[in-house]
Amino acid sequence: MTEIKTQNKDAHVKAFVVDLASFQSILEFKSSLQQWLLDCKLHCSLQLLINNAGILATSSRTTPEGYDQMMGTNYIGPFCLTKLLLPLLKRSPVPSRIVNVTSFTHRSVFDVQVDKESVYGTRFLRSEQYPFARLYEYSKLFLILFSYELHRQLGLMDQPYHVSVNAADPGSVKTNIMREVPSCLSSLAFQVLKSLGLLQSPKNGVSSLIDAALAPPEASGVYFFGGKGRTVDSSVLSHNTKLAKELWDISDNLFMEASLPFKETASSESDNWL
Repeated sequence: MTEIKTQNKDAHVKAFVVDLASFQSILEFKSSLQQWLLDCKLHCSLQLLINNAGILATSSRTTPEGYDQMMGTNYIGPFCLTKLLLPLLKRSPVPSRIVNVTSFTHRSVFDVQVDKESVYGTRFLRSEQYPFARLYEYSKLFLILFSYELHRQLGLMDQPYHVSVNAADPGSVKTNIMREVPSCLSSLAFQVLKSLGLLQSPKNGVSSLIDAALAPPEASGVYFFGGKGRTVDSSVLSHNTKLAKELWDISDNLFMEASLPFKETASSESDNWL
């Protein structure tokens, strides 16, 4: 924020905190964002949404809504946030864009059953050990399936794409996402990746996200990988339109279920006021 203000003293800059594992936090963020736009007399719209938050949890934890925390943070949270912010993206006076940050690890998933249990993440919790790597891979596959399905739905409503959506895969980046993994294992993994020339700094790793964000408006439903404008095909499974539609329908139902208590509270408060 300080750097942006240094470069442009007239810039309107505000940092918000949102926990993607909490539907209430997501709702509060949307409300705070809209209020800030109004207070600053800015156009009440969005031009760019990058769903970048993600965790690699090594122990089983649940969200307030009962989802596995990793699935909630990596997939369900971005889905709900995007659904809530889509009206602001559609309201933009210029073409707007959604970028979902995914991972090459989605290629490790060769078979998937899309149902409520798998989206919740509870299907994977039947073994004694928490299958954190498998859950992470599934969450990133779901994010790509969601990206492609949203791309298709937006394309049916809007030609050319006023709101476009892309997936971005930075590759191997040295961040603290492996902070819960024993240090001996994470250090070894980073050393191997570095020796193979695959490990990037965060400064370089962000390139694919910038490519996905700044690509021409007609670029939608594209998988950006590794920077330098490079695009590749994601896994065969990620292009399964039947799976993507099933995932969308289940996720949308979960979104409605999560919204219901807040709608009932708002309705009750309105009744009391009247």
